[in-house]
Amino acid sequence: MRPLRRRVLPVYSVLAVSLLNVPSLGQSRDQIAPSLANAHREFTVLVPRHQKNSKLADAYPAPALDTIRTFSGEYQAPGVDGDGIRRNSWFYTMAGSAPEQGGTTVFDAPVVPVSLDLLDSDGSLRQVNGQPLHSSVRPFVDDVLNSPIFQSSDYTSSDIPTQFSDAVQRAEFYSLMLPDWHTLLRPRLRQERILRVPRGKYFFALNGDGSCCAFVLVDIKTFAALLFPGTAGDPKSPVGAAESAGDITSADISTFLFPNTYLYLHGDPNQCCVVGFHTYDSFPGTAANDFREKRYVLNYSSWISSGVFAPGFEDVTALSHEISESLNDPFVGSDGLHGITPWWRSPNGNCQDDLEVGDVIEGLPNATVAIRSHGHTYHPQNEALLEWFEFQSPSFALAGAYSFPDENVLTELSSSQGVNCR
Repeated sequence: MRPLRRRVLPVYSVLAVSLLNVPSLGQSRDQIAPSLANAHREFTVLVPRHQKNSKLADAYPAPALDTIRTFSGEYQAPGVDGDGIRRNSWFYTMAGSAPEQGGTTVFDAPVVPVSLDLLDSDGSLRQVNGQPLHSSVRPFVDDVLNSPIFQSSDYTSSDIPTQFSDAVQRAEFYSLMLPDWHTLLRPRLRQERILRVPRGKYFFALNGDGSCCAFVLVDIKTFAALLFPGTAGDPKSPVGAAESAGDITSADISTFLFPNTYLYLHGDPNQCCVVGFHTYDSFPGTAANDFREKRYVLNYSSWISSGVFAPGFEDVTALSHEISESLNDPFVGSDGLHGITPWWRSPNGNCQDDLEVGDVIEGLPNATVAIRSHGHTYHPQNEALLEWFEFQSPSFALAGAYSFPDENVLTELSSSQGVNCR
């Protein structure tokens, strides 16, 4: 049973894959075999302990926030909220401008590469077989920037080539949008950062030549504590350093890109692997921004090398999932109203009450779609459309679909559900 997210702010929406078994151990207790091919996918939610928000910002989200441009909407559907109270009206807040207004919204989309230093017990960079345990993200950066997340491809939802997440948005608002409506990302490569992980909080698998690393598993609580700043302006963490340097701003949709870095839950590597989450980092405002709460919308996403997981779950699968969710639900339902949906159960078994468009589809057959870009075949994940969460029948989305780009992944609505699908 997942915790109810909206009582504590904010939260991470997490894309996860769980191991059926931990691979057999290698030369040391934290070295494992370089394959997660038998993994299956699941959803979880992590509540960060260091993030804080003002009650004023939650009560008055539009005027009290210093953050990305958004629009809001309402729909009618019978259901119950997290307290079991029956409701018919539901609300969402999405990134960009309203589709019926048309026009193009362009967000700067900083990509902050983050490499790993795996430390020894004394805090120094660990050596195994004479090789440093440093996992570099640099080999994957160009492939990410050249992917359909940031480059244009052909989709049935647009008369002109466009980006993946924009194509998904256009499909779900196809009957409402003006033809020139787009929400685009302008990638900006930023300074590389280093995440230094203490020994005892990670497991690793070496490449075939003995170098680091085919992948690294990190304890999720340790990862969150290291990734985010504890206080405003603290530059010791990758997110804090990027904020302090101006590499990311509250007007951006930012990505912290990691090299085959997957997270495990409850201190148990069997409960692996989270490959991405989207959230926002927030701090109280100052006189310089009229005391509006600053929200940095961002995601952690791991590059997934081919062969680590089952075929098709690779390259930008995690990033496509998290970017699409950042556009559909940038504040992850943190005000207890916008982004909260009637309870639903996906064909993959996920039971939730939120507008997380990737969670409905992760792990399903044909969950990803092959798209060529810059001479490479990428595997972004298909996404659920707003109409599926609205329990709308028939769907007013493009071609009456509930999923996109593959319109046949979701063909039926969830049955009506109670709290936690009881």
